[in-house]
Amino acid sequence: MIRLNLSKERQTLNLGHGVEVTVDPLNSAIFSAARNDAAVPKLEADRENAELVTVELVKAIARRTIVAWDGIGDAEGTVIDPDPVGINAMLDVWQLYEAFNSQFVAPFLILRAEGNASAPSPSGTSAAELDTATPVPSDAQIAQPD
Repeated sequence: MIRLNLSKERQTLNLGHGVEVTVDPLNSAIFSAARNDAAVPKLEADRENAELVTVELVKAIARRTIVAWDGIGDAEGTVIDPDPVGINAMLDVWQLYEAFNSQFVAPFLILRAEGNASAPSPSGTSAAELDTATPVPSDAQIAQPD
């Protein structure tokens, strides 16, 4: 069963290292816009750099969803508000990137993948599947019970 979170409420994520971010809910429209972000390389054109594509996609999602944060400051320690440059810089810290990705983006992608796995085949339930066994020759002998 797929459990839908229909809440439109913002949520706060604790990314560790004293950093918390407040995010708008991630939905298909935001995900689609992030995939089409100019900063995200097209996977079809750059299959060798799939990890880079993923990092840039997560950053694009973050730029669209992070509305506030705590524990982020500039080089002098002055608290700053989130903006696209600051969000990218924050996610350049690997531990923060991993926490944001695993707590916020990955659950959305898992649900998306589960939905894709259940999609019906265009010509019936097994029409798209390959045969798993080769046909038996007509002169094959029947196995005798022990």
